[in-house]
Amino acid sequence: MRAAPTILHLDMDAFYASAEQAAKPSLRGKPVVVGGLGPRGVVATASYEARRFGVHSAMPMAQARRLAPNAAYLVPRFQLYRSVSDQVMELLARLSPLVEPLSLDEAFVDLEAGGTADDAASALEIGEQLRTAIRAVTGLTGSVGLAGSKMLAKIASEEAKPNGLLLIEPGTERALLAPMSVRILPGVGPATADHLRRAGMTTVDDLVEAGEDELVRLLGKAHGGSLHRMAFGHDDRPVVAERDAKSVSVEDTFDADLHDRVRIRTEVERLADRCVQRLRGAGRSGRTVVLKVRRYDFSTLTRSETLRGPTDDPTVVREAAARLLEAVDTTGGVRLLGVGVTGLADYTQEDLFAQAAGEQAATEEAAEDGAPAGDDTSGPPGDLGAEDRETAVQRAARRWPAGHDVRHDTYGHGWVQGSGVGRVTVRFEEPESAPGRVRTFRIDDPELRTADPLPLVRDPADYSSWPASLPNSRSEPAGSDRESRP
Repeated sequence: MRAAPTILHLDMDAFYASAEQAAKPSLRGKPVVVGGLGPRGVVATASYEARRFGVHSAMPMAQARRLAPNAAYLVPRFQLYRSVSDQVMELLARLSPLVEPLSLDEAFVDLEAGGTADDAASALEIGEQLRTAIRAVTGLTGSVGLAGSKMLAKIASEEAKPNGLLLIEPGTERALLAPMSVRILPGVGPATADHLRRAGMTTVDDLVEAGEDELVRLLGKAHGGSLHRMAFGHDDRPVVAERDAKSVSVEDTFDADLHDRVRIRTEVERLADRCVQRLRGAGRSGRTVVLKVRRYDFSTLTRSETLRGPTDDPTVVREAAARLLEAVDTTGGVRLLGVGVTGLADYTQEDLFAQAAGEQAATEEAAEDGAPAGDDTSGPPGDLGAEDRETAVQRAARRWPAGHDVRHDTYGHGWVQGSGVGRVTVRFEEPESAPGRVRTFRIDDPELRTADPLPLVRDPADYSSWPASLPNSRSEPAGSDRESRP
């Protein structure tokens, strides 16, 4: 444990939803829910306005819609979130060479290693400056925790939410943790918490009173011993820079179970292409292709194939995933499919297999259109039979997902509010514009096409030399949520 609170934990507030509100003027101050929009979808993030209705992450989307029927429901836009995350991580990197990202919106920083803080006062100063810089550069807010260990810094940022800062003074850990739920400690999930509850332990103080021997008896030597140390606030894990991703994967849960074998294969190939796009976006390649299949009875199967060398070729990954599917029994229906790549490397073994140039060109053309190869979204669904009409509506939802960006030759940049029955509704606005007007088009309107997200326009010029450019004043900023605890 450190004698000074020089480990910082940053957690962006309702990150995906806040980024959507910043990008869409018409949604600011309104409930926004981001996640899978089908009846089996799950909430990824809810804005604080939506949380007032009881909506929270990991909640089934159908339940969220019942609680907040008037909220805006959007499909994630990871391209936007990554660009904002890159801006935030760049600010953190100026504070220290030891930055440990946990996700797009969360990271630890060792301020001592960067020479930017060596006591409580300087840590508070830099934490407050960081919050100000993030708001100025991205328009979003983040909560900051400061403590002498990673565990306590993370607890502090959670306690500071939303848009606050909390510092835990070294020496006060025991009193702070005592009344908290055992779930606050790392490694205590629902199963472990239930096991401890049955043994009469629900708070951190209960773990201290039980003693190490009892925890080891209940949970085993490694887990029990670690939990006992953390109950006293002891955590000597260092901040580790450059945490390396071990895999890249994508998966989809379907609104209705898939029974058609051809459709299942088509979905696997589509997921393989998305996986490769994400792989290339990370500048990586991989050697092992993994297929995940969750069947109608919730049983989950995984199959993998290791290639002769790492690749980021979509044809190779697609064909490997298709071979793996051949070994899986899908009788009865499939509710979820996933494709992943593991064994990541920074290079690609060229010419691993022969490539079909025509198929590759078709795939790239489909990716530019935002639809899987072979999809035909032209023509109104009303001209089709019932089964074809349903397929066309599903394809429109994939091509025009709610919340995603479009550009119209006449009206400019906008985002999809919804699609169906051969139509797509678009609100035309940009991050720095006033709330825009809504217009509806045919899904095959030749002037309408998918587009990349616009950046959240902010002027970071004043922060080009941050943190040195900010005044080294320790006066309390107006409106600050800064707090020091005990």
